[in-house]
Amino acid sequence: MQKMDKLVGLFLDYLNVERGLAKNTLISYRRDLDAYMKFLDGVSKKGITLSTREDIRDFMLHEKDKGLSASSIARNLTTLRMFYRFLARERLIKADVSSYIDTPKLWKRIPDILDLNEVERLIEAPDLNTNQGIRDRAIIELMYATGMRVSEVSNIKVSDINSDVGFVRCLGKGKKERIVPLGKKAIAAIARYLEKVRPAQLKKEPVQELFLSRSGRKISRISLWKLIKFYARKAKIKKSMKPHILRHSFATHLLERGADLRSVQEMLGHADIATTQIYTHINRDRLKGIHKMFHPRG
Repeated sequence: MQKMDKLVGLFLDYLNVERGLAKNTLISYRRDLDAYMKFLDGVSKKGITLSTREDIRDFMLHEKDKGLSASSIARNLTTLRMFYRFLARERLIKADVSSYIDTPKLWKRIPDILDLNEVERLIEAPDLNTNQGIRDRAIIELMYATGMRVSEVSNIKVSDINSDVGFVRCLGKGKKERIVPLGKKAIAAIARYLEKVRPAQLKKEPVQELFLSRSGRKISRISLWKLIKFYARKAKIKKSMKPHILRHSFATHLLERGADLRSVQEMLGHADIATTQIYTHINRDRLKGIHKMFHPRG
């Protein structure tokens, strides 16, 4: 371990003197390398000169199991690559074993979702005897019916809703347009809001956006997210509520009922189907859990 500490010290001196990196950056590199050295010493029982690509991969998996995010693990790998490159260039090791190791950019955490009972409780939480409750029911119905992002719901216009045909026009990331079907319950909730609440919310200036705040302006993304969290508490939903949870639930529930991946990709507005495939992992994990629970030899 003493020799490894010396090599780390040489590397950090190089970064400080020749590269002129900031003190906080050097502290981050030191922390990453200390974790790796501890792993080599305690888990793989190897020194740095005997380490292999497999040791680096095992370290990355070890950090993932500890709960580190993919971005943090990718940063660790960047540190190790610089470290090994330095050691190889200074002939302190025979070869740079960090070459050809993929960055864990596809290690995505499986998103949280609501089950059907939780979705129903969330939708039923707004009080339909109040104007705010009528608006909020329409918002939640629309989000679950379409899988739209919170920012997309904030920007949607009245003219984007086609109740007769049952579709909503949505502008997603990069102003890419997509058309998403609306369910009957979402259409009914939006119609109730348009008829009974929105005209009273409008002030002097006309506003094109569908959902309005009490001041008569378009409702903000932050306000939308706050109301979702408020109704989740009211519905006694104990899961961690994140901005995309209704979007994740929308996609997962469609796939569970036989929707094809390409159709879900189009409705979500994903440019790459690999982004949509994360929801197939949710299904697989759930099936494994059901099998383990109910199969006699599970």
